[in-house]
Amino acid sequence: MKTLLLTNEYPPNVYGGAGVHVDYLSRELAKLMEVEVRAFGSQDETRGSLRVRGFEIDPARHTEPKPLQPVFGAMERCTSFNSAGIDADVVHCHTWYTHMGGIMAKLNYGIPFALTVHSLEPLRPWKREQLAGGYDFSLWVEKTAIEMADAIIAVSQETKSDVMRLFNVDEKKIHIIYNGIDLDEYQRVSTTEALVRYGIDPNVPFVLFVGRITRQKGIVHLVNAIQHLDPGFQVVLCAGAPDTPEIAAEMKAAVEAVRRPGVIWIQEMVNKATVYELYSHAAVFCCPSIYEPFGIINLEAMACETAVVASAVGGIKEVVVPGETGLLIPLEQMSESPFEPLNPGQFSRDLAAGVNQLMADPELREKMGKAGRRRAEEKFSWAAIARQTEALYRSMVCK
Repeated sequence: MKTLLLTNEYPPNVYGGAGVHVDYLSRELAKLMEVEVRAFGSQDETRGSLRVRGFEIDPARHTEPKPLQPVFGAMERCTSFNSAGIDADVVHCHTWYTHMGGIMAKLNYGIPFALTVHSLEPLRPWKREQLAGGYDFSLWVEKTAIEMADAIIAVSQETKSDVMRLFNVDEKKIHIIYNGIDLDEYQRVSTTEALVRYGIDPNVPFVLFVGRITRQKGIVHLVNAIQHLDPGFQVVLCAGAPDTPEIAAEMKAAVEAVRRPGVIWIQEMVNKATVYELYSHAAVFCCPSIYEPFGIINLEAMACETAVVASAVGGIKEVVVPGETGLLIPLEQMSESPFEPLNPGQFSRDLAAGVNQLMADPELREKMGKAGRRRAEEKFSWAAIARQTEALYRSMVCK
């Protein structure tokens, strides 16, 4: 059997959870079958049963308004994915940027079409800030792809419920397969070189955020929570790749308004070795997301034996066990726009209260960290996820 994975992100061009997912899934699947990855970029490598090809575009040809360039660039690549020829038994798409490629492969080559739902466009209305009218296109292509797909992989029970609510889909086509974690990579380390390089005092506890600067990740709410944090510990914000200049400016203003010493903002996407150190030495990891189908960053922190304080939204509730591996903070959302807190100030205060509670109790933090590692080992290995995905492929091909 051979599978073709279509993806926007693939190493070295990874900026979000979907890219992490495809990276590890492709490598594990390649132990079971032939795998070809077609991605946005210039990648070109073969490792055993894994073939990776990047597809580039000529920016000079794209003179449409800037917000639409990601949209038309994606459509050009989706066409190239198909015009390069396809000999796979199944095509598997990741994120709406590649969905048109899957539709074309299904119709033109007659192969089964699977897609993984990493997030859903109707639940990310802030994307209009980034894509302008292209957001309406992303809504359409995602809906069309989901309703045409032969199999839909939801990364959590909550995501499955969202798919059922928002689209006309036969429930039998939806399969829950969680995101995973490489337990050999994500584990506690003792090195502190990266901490020192970024001005973090290894001898002073710190609360950590890791993620992109986007509405979805709720980073501004955490920054606003800093004024309510108890004294005596550092705040490390490893936050880069802003979605828009507007949210970048909003983040900058929020950080500048903080008058607390020991706030360290790492404004870049750091390498994995640095991430391992940050997770391992953090006293608490905080995930203030306002929308999160799965929340792989919480799992990464747990695998490094770090207690988590996270918003009780989406798939996070299936990863973090409240009172056992961390704390979940309720997020009361606006009914007409369920992606902004009804009371942002209260949400920030509640985040701070959760962080303060764990910061004041080192024994509880250690206990939660150990429990988080055990949960990662028991529930979220990539080997198990690859086997589930292979079984799904075979059921699709044999129909």
